[in-house]
Amino acid sequence: MLTAKKEEDITEWYTQVIINSEFVDYSAVSGMMVFRPDSYFAWDTLKEATDAMFKGVGVEDVYFPLFIPERFLLKESQHVEGFSPEVAWITHAGKSELSERLAVRPTSETIMYDSFSRWIRSWRDLPIKYNIWASVVRWEFKHPTPLLRSREFLWNEGHSAFATFEEAEAEREVILDIYEKVLRDYLALPGIRGKKTDNEKFAGAVASYSIEQLMPDGWALQGPDHHSDGQNFAKAFDIGFVDKDGSRKYVYQNTYAITTRELGAMVLCHGDNKGLVIPPKLARIQIVLVPIFNNIGEEEVLTYSRSVFELLKKSFRTHLDDRDEYTPGWKYNEWEIKGIPIRIEIGKREIESKSVTAVRRDTGKKENIKVDQLTESIKSLLEEIHSNLYTQALKFLESHTFVVKDYEELKKHVGKGMIQAAWCGSAECETNVKEETGAKITNLPSNAQDRAKGEKCIYCGKEAKHIANFAKSY
Repeated sequence: MLTAKKEEDITEWYTQVIINSEFVDYSAVSGMMVFRPDSYFAWDTLKEATDAMFKGVGVEDVYFPLFIPERFLLKESQHVEGFSPEVAWITHAGKSELSERLAVRPTSETIMYDSFSRWIRSWRDLPIKYNIWASVVRWEFKHPTPLLRSREFLWNEGHSAFATFEEAEAEREVILDIYEKVLRDYLALPGIRGKKTDNEKFAGAVASYSIEQLMPDGWALQGPDHHSDGQNFAKAFDIGFVDKDGSRKYVYQNTYAITTRELGAMVLCHGDNKGLVIPPKLARIQIVLVPIFNNIGEEEVLTYSRSVFELLKKSFRTHLDDRDEYTPGWKYNEWEIKGIPIRIEIGKREIESKSVTAVRRDTGKKENIKVDQLTESIKSLLEEIHSNLYTQALKFLESHTFVVKDYEELKKHVGKGMIQAAWCGSAECETNVKEETGAKITNLPSNAQDRAKGEKCIYCGKEAKHIANFAKSY
């Protein structure tokens, strides 16, 4: 049972939902969580779908070690300004002190690019398009939040190397298209694609691009991203090749990622005061059958329920809750908090009419369905549920995106959604807005840049170069 209301205290509500629903749990290590079956199924499904799309565009899966020699991180920090991850260190093996400290992977650039420098010799070795599915550890904050900000999380790391700048640039939209499709078709989440400012980009990148999402409390959450790294890492790790003309050149590189943070975004966006609402494709159990009986009609109801279960499990992930120690009402509450997309109720009335009563988790709407139409009807219902979740999230994003013309108007909307305003491109103006309002530039939305012409910067009044999204951010 949830005691917090989403609209009153979203932080407490979020914590109660993810724990009481048995989606995740805390572990004995501060800032590190346990993925329980429902959350790991959702991530595994997301991973498989994304990976299949990666393979469709020529990305290959690899794996590199969890431990990274300290000298690799030092080399990176010397060459890539601002790169200084807070890492966990391995200093001993048993009672013996290691000759060199080993970092527990905060990200894999250093360990991978040492190999790239040995593997790439000629233009014929390019392009390289590799991906890792792994966990990383970052000990860089004091107040972790499961899924949204944890010291260990799961992600993909895409690392590519190309002979030319143009080839590297072309990959960006391909990868971001994949991420956008995954967000839409699996998580039922919309987002805003755009370029990060220099202040917000990845420290080792020439340019960073992201899909920003809006949470129900009006704060932004950074979703999947793609970094154009240029030749920064290539020069740091001497990743060069002999080109067709016989000259030696450095490769151009990209990196990109999607993380388990998206499961937190899913919980925040779709959940309600009853608990989780999981999009059907990510639900470990898509349909739960709840028999309704008393001592007299128990066997008849259970026999009928089992026949419905056998029918549905051929096409859907189905569970029959035939426990007799709990009332139907108690079961309803349990499956609602877990976010199961469809609950099917079966009692004497359903047996007599050769039907079932289907209840949608997203709307609570009940529908009587004849058994001979059940498979097709459930398929349609699941599609409708996903479509409705996405539509509602998109409507919220659109209705909470505010286009403003002056600074006072911007300040009125801070913390209430995405605020689109003209910006001169000055880091000083960007910093001043953030310090004065708490709203940072999340990204420069790709679909709005043509509106910048003729506009004045929201802060200094000079000629604008961009339209920027300002928001408070997780």
